[in-house]
Amino acid sequence: MVLASVAAVDADRFQYFPPDYFRKLRKAEVFPDPERPLEVDLGCGDGSFLAALAAGHPGRDFLGVERLLGRVRKVCRKIARAGLANAKVLRLESGYTLEWLLPDACAARVHLLFPDPWPKKKHHKRRLVTPEFCAGLERVLEPGGEFLFKTDHAEYFEEAMAVLAGRDRLGEVDWPEDAFPYPQTDFERLWRGQGKAIHAARFVTVRSD
Repeated sequence: MVLASVAAVDADRFQYFPPDYFRKLRKAEVFPDPERPLEVDLGCGDGSFLAALAAGHPGRDFLGVERLLGRVRKVCRKIARAGLANAKVLRLESGYTLEWLLPDACAARVHLLFPDPWPKKKHHKRRLVTPEFCAGLERVLEPGGEFLFKTDHAEYFEEAMAVLAGRDRLGEVDWPEDAFPYPQTDFERLWRGQGKAIHAARFVTVRSD
């Protein structure tokens, strides 16, 4: 029982609590060295992808964003077991985090992998990729920063791509599978195992003038 309590406390230190949820953060408030590249994983799920990235890139910092408390605790335990000092998890809505909380030009990469596609038409307004979301991306990504997006839902992918294509400061670039090491999420492993097609897109911030 004592060992379990100690382990829980150790895992808890990987959950990030902003000093203020109602103002834009400074980068040094998220991780201590603002000069290190920061990557943000929106909706980090069980944390497999986040932990694999953090383990593979010790010179970078990684912030996972997840709304559900059970998942946050699971990810924190995974990070703690792996001893990953360069990873943290924020329990918050992804849209609010991107549009209002994160600092300007703070992220080298933002990952959005297999978000809920809200397939019913009456729920489409809940989908994450909107003009407001894209404006948040443009604000948060540093010059030359990347947005990486994957989904198994073809109709959602087409809708999201139409929104992204309308942004002057986001330009689509090729993303061949061998471009760089990129871990699979739990959902990607599941969908690939079921033979589903995976739709992927990569965007880079560009100058609007």
